[in-house]
Amino acid sequence: MSDASALEFPCRFPIKMMGRDTPEFRATARALVEKHAGEVADDAVQAALSRNGRFVSVTVTITATSKRQLDAIYREVTAHEDVLLAL
Repeated sequence: MSDASALEFPCRFPIKMMGRDTPEFRATARALVEKHAGEVADDAVQAALSRNGRFVSVTVTITATSKRQLDAIYREVTAHEDVLLAL
């Protein structure tokens, strides 16, 4: 399997997850990414509420080191029951 990609590593890469707006979801979203990318700074985590305030999108921007790392993050994020959508 090749690591061919349009991305050049290392690079800054945003991981965006959507879920219900709870403190637990925000913490979970960050923890899922940190498991594969290491600790991220507070300013690398952004949140935006949906129009009705029931949902939140959490974007965690990391320095990605490989396609393999990004694939592992997305597998874990999309498998988590609290993550409704990942981009």
